[in-house]
Amino acid sequence: MLDPRLLRAFVAIADLGSFTAAADRLNMTQSTISQQLARLEDAIGHRLIDRMARPVQPTPSGERLLGYARRILALEQEAETMLADPAGTISVRIGLPEDIVSGEMAAVFGAFAKAHRFIRLDVTAGLSRDLTQRYRAGEFDIIVVKESSASSDCRATFPEAMAWFESANSASEWPDPLPLVTFPPGGLYRDTMFERVERERRRWYIAFSGSSLHNVLVGVEAGLGLSLLPVGTTKGRQVRVYAPFGVERSMVVSIYAWEKAGLVSELVAQMESVLAARLHIQV
Repeated sequence: MLDPRLLRAFVAIADLGSFTAAADRLNMTQSTISQQLARLEDAIGHRLIDRMARPVQPTPSGERLLGYARRILALEQEAETMLADPAGTISVRIGLPEDIVSGEMAAVFGAFAKAHRFIRLDVTAGLSRDLTQRYRAGEFDIIVVKESSASSDCRATFPEAMAWFESANSASEWPDPLPLVTFPPGGLYRDTMFERVERERRRWYIAFSGSSLHNVLVGVEAGLGLSLLPVGTTKGRQVRVYAPFGVERSMVVSIYAWEKAGLVSELVAQMESVLAARLHIQV
């Protein structure tokens, strides 16, 4: 391991061609800088400076080391500068359903991160039930989740219109049993779908299961089956409301945060505004 202090003395001597000038630059005595060069030469096993030359200059071995020494010192300076900058040193952990990570929400995150450089936003997209469990376990600072009803400690909650959808290009009649397009087990709408179909005294089977909202929507668009979806997520998609089942009871979108004041609370308020604007959508 090469001591950066010794390398700094060597580079100064090589650059200035003088022990005296190098000592002045580094605020050392001439004897101290000479000792540091000698220690470096002992560690390397070669003479690095030709002391007989006027001005003094690197030996062939010194010339070979000089470029590496400059790079080592530059990296050291870069590391010191980086560690002195607090940017991204405090993490705020956020969990969201996939469809909530919209362009508007991303703009809120971007503006907040720009205004508070020392904060790093760690955003995870996932299923609401899993996000809720992880939040209760302390893995998230803020979550937005979809649920049947909000818990008493939520910061805000908004109704989300739900309806049954089929492909805009599908036939008017579906076979028996009904093909369903669902999320995986644990997905919020899955059990509600099964219960509704059984109340209608219809048989059903899972024709397609997608791990993301995008995959589920693609499955419905392709005519693989029916699905229960938030109305707001279907805008611009090749789907239509399945009239025989129509509208389902609304879910709610709730936001939770452990901190009730400070910068996290400021971010939560901005996220609430995005949710309020987004969920003013009716069937």
